[in-house]
Amino acid sequence: MDSKKITRIDLVEKVRLNTEYEKQEIQEIIEEFLIQLKQSLKEKNKIELRGFGTFDFKKRSGKKNARNPKTGEKVCVEPHSVVYFKAGQDLKEAVWKLD
Repeated sequence: MDSKKITRIDLVEKVRLNTEYEKQEIQEIIEEFLIQLKQSLKEKNKIELRGFGTFDFKKRSGKKNARNPKTGEKVCVEPHSVVYFKAGQDLKEAVWKLD
């Protein structure tokens, strides 16, 4: 399956073409959205965007005998949180039959 990487600039342009907003306004809205998303996760809040999906975080336990895949060096990984995304039903259905 061939896929193209879409950047923030590409998203801004797609929104601009489909709305009457100016490019600068769209950039500011997207930037603020991302700031709020990050801040909410830092405050340990789950973010649910109905029909799209849910952003949440999980606690990962550390490992005393982990290995750096680049160097092969043994390292100790502390317990930490990671963000994950769970697709909503509408998004799952939209991509279900992709080649």
